[in-house]
Parts: sequence; structure tokens; C-alpha cells
Amino acid sequence: MSVHIVVVESLKDWQPDFPCVPVVAASDYLSKAEYLKTKDVRVINLCRSYRYLSTGYFCSLLAEPRSHRVIPTVRTLTSLSSKAIYSLNVEDLNGTIQKRFKKRESRIDQTFELPIFFGRCEDPDLQDLSRQIFDLFQCPLLRVEFRYQGKWHVDTVKPMHLASAMSEPNRRLFIEALNSYLVKPWRTPRARSRSRYDLAILRNSAETMPPSNAGALQKFIKAGKKLGVDVELIEKKDYGRLAEYDALFIRETTNIDHYTYRFARKAQIEGIVVIDDPDSILKCANKVYLAELMDAHRISTPKSRILQKGHAESMNGDIGFPVVLKIPDGSFSRGVFKADNEAEFRNLTGKLFKESDLILAQEFLYTPFDWRIGILNGQALFACQYFMSRAHWQVVRHRSSGKAVEGNFRTLPLEETPKSVVDTALAIAKLIGDGLYGVDLKQTEDGVYVIEINDNPNIDAGIEDRILGDLLYQSIMAEFVRRLDSQRNHR
Repeated sequence: MSVHIVVVESLKDWQPDFPCVPVVAASDYLSKAEYLKTKDVRVINLCRSYRYLSTGYFCSLLAEPRSHRVIPTVRTLTSLSSKAIYSLNVEDLNGTIQKRFKKRESRIDQTFELPIFFGRCEDPDLQDLSRQIFDLFQCPLLRVEFRYQGKWHVDTVKPMHLASAMSEPNRRLFIEALNSYLVKPWRTPRARSRSRYDLAILRNSAETMPPSNAGALQKFIKAGKKLGVDVELIEKKDYGRLAEYDALFIRETTNIDHYTYRFARKAQIEGIVVIDDPDSILKCANKVYLAELMDAHRISTPKSRILQKGHAESMNGDIGFPVVLKIPDGSFSRGVFKADNEAEFRNLTGKLFKESDLILAQEFLYTPFDWRIGILNGQALFACQYFMSRAHWQVVRHRSSGKAVEGNFRTLPLEETPKSVVDTALAIAKLIGDGLYGVDLKQTEDGVYVIEINDNPNIDAGIEDRILGDLLYQSIMAEFVRRLDSQRNHR
């Protein structure tokens, strides 16, 4: 039977008259072994802040690799963090809003706030609207602001937190709503769907290290044409045109707090086939999440430890020096540092904790090259060896001038790639989804270790396509066609 727990930043936040439910401090949830191994747990995250890379954010993020069901999910938090994203979700509520607000006195820029706790509100006339909003944004405590500008509309949707929400009559509403929520079955929102037959490739012509170079982009266009797919290159300014396409292929470096994620999220909401899908971006963007996911599923990685802000730790124990320190959302070797001793460790962690409440410490394993296995829909596409940059310990060396220096490469046929490398890469990719991934691994005398998995791996003309040539691009375009056909057949 599922067990509910409430996670709070401080146990003092939970008042004596609140419902009787196990309450856990966020720091304990993140670090204690009992919460790493226990399954079938339903987590209600009521931390004081859900900001990106905060303690509250990590509680929601790490619930998933632990097989815990959590409210709010990181996907919900990401939607709520950007009006450009959550405004997409509320468009279908306009009819209900006009009906419910019809008798309300209205004047330009008049606003009305509605607290919603677990889908419930104080006003019975607005209860159905509250439930619909909660179905879109499954966050325990919400403050929704409506604004009148010719007609009423949702202006903002923001999470509330216990300290700010507990004025009367909110306190009574919170207790009643939580008691009701605890006895209901867990709900998962359903996605909408639609279909058509044009594909957009999102790229940034000014990006210095894009996932695909100009030659590769042209090969994607050519491959699409052979399969009857019209492919068009789009950029950030084309956000408003996204609904014109059936599919979106993101060939720009992705990040959560970035318009690439908003493109992916909008595509998903509109029923557009998208690679990278927003869930893959969320999972792959965070190295702390990946470390815990691999630990939970016993996938070999270098010795790792999640460091928590405010908890003094040393690497003189099981990991030792040198140690690699990573911020959760770095890419292309950015945000990755090596500490050779305790002094460097203290200096680097002090700086990194200014960016994130959790950072990843990882055993340093030097190899002359990293393996990269490209995977699409659970099938290996290509295998590359990326060699370390000259006189450096990383594939990409970022100079203080801003210039990036890359090491050499070697592309191999999959049949000549060690089976243990390919199998390990497929195992971690399966845990993320069915998208396009690049798994980075190190191979030593002791075995194969996963370093990370990327949601938008490099596919450059002259490098990753050395073995397959045009067939690599055709395989990826064929997967888009397969998904579009499947979507059409299920309408």
C-alpha cells in the first residue's frame, strides 16, 4: 500500500493542527538511506521554495529515480516558472472562465486572486475551474490571479508555500483539502494529441558549439525530402509559428531555463512530435538526477556523492583526490571542475554552492578518450571515441579567452565497438525514454562506467556520420515519420 509523506524545509513549518501524516525534513529526504531505497511512496513537496536548483526543486527532481510519485513534479515546476509555458496550458479554460466570471463586476486591469489547495477553493462557483487548473498544474498550493482586459483571463499562476498561505480562511481550506487529497487515488494528467506532416529543426545560427553543424543540417533536410517530409530550419523568433508543423527536432543546446525547453513543452502540449521531448531535457540536464537514477538501477558509474549546501564534507574518504565537481546542468564540459586537494575542493564547492543547493562530486577516472554511443528509440545508431583535448583532462577545454579547444575523434562501426559499452549505454537510455540520446562512457581495466547521458547529442557531418553516412540522417528522419504515422493511425 502506498505511503504518503510530506516534505518540508523545516519541521517547524508543520503546525500541530495539520493532518496527521509523516513529515520529513527536505535535507533528510535528500540524504538519508531510508528514502533512497523505499518504494511506493507518494511525496507531497511543501518546501518553501521551488526555484531552479533549490532544495525544493531537488526534492521533486530526485523523487522520480527513487520510484516515488511526487507533487509537484519538476515538469510542473518548470511550467510554472515561465509565463510563456503556463499560458499555453490555460488557453482551453477561457470558456469556463468567461462563464464563471460573467456576473463579476469588471473594469480594465481589475484583478482577482484565487487560492487553490489540492484542487479546491473556497468559492463553490469556482470549484470546477479550480479542479481544471489543478489538473493542468498539479502543485499543492497555487495562487491564480485573473485579470480583466476586455474579458477575464488567467494572468499568473504561482506556487504558494505554507508560511504565506496559512492565513484564515486558507488554514481551514488547506486542512480540508489535504485530508481529502490523501484518500484519493493518484492522478496523472493526460496529454493532448494532433497530427500533420512538416518538420521544423530549431537551431541557433550564432551558437559556437551547436549539436549539428551546417553540413549535418543540410543532410537532415535532404533525408527528410526523400521520405516525403518538408524540413524547415527555424530559430527562436519562430516560436509563434510552431503550431504550423507536425514535428520539431531541436538541434540547439538545450537547458531547462531556456527557450529550447519552452519550444519542446509547447510542441508537446500541441501534440507535435518532438525530439528532444521536454521530459528527456529535464532528466538529462541534471547530473544529480542522473547520478541517483544510475545508483538506483545499479548502472556502473565512477564513485559519486551528492553534496548538499550547508553540510560540510570532505573527499578524503571513499572518493579521495583528485575529485571531479559538477554543477547539475552543465554542458560541453562547462560547469565541470577538478579539485586535486582539500584546499581546491573547499574553494570550488564554495563557488558552486552559490549556483546550486546540490552539486555532484565524482571520482576522477582518466582515460585517453570517452566513448559516445548515439541511441534513438532504444537502438544504437553510432559509436565514437572522443579524445581528451591536448594537455587537458577533458574532451573540450574552455580557455579563459572564451575559446573552446576540442580533442580528436574516431568513429567506429557498432559491430567493432565493445558489447559491454553498447549494452551499458542502452541500459541507461532505456531509463530516460525513447528519444535521441548520446551516452558518454569510460572504459577501464575494471569495467565500463557511464559518465552522463545527453538529450541532444552531437551529430556533425564528418564526425558521427563517418560510418553510416547519409543513412544516419535517414534513420533519424524515418523515426519521425514512424511516430507521425503512429499518431495519425491512433486518431
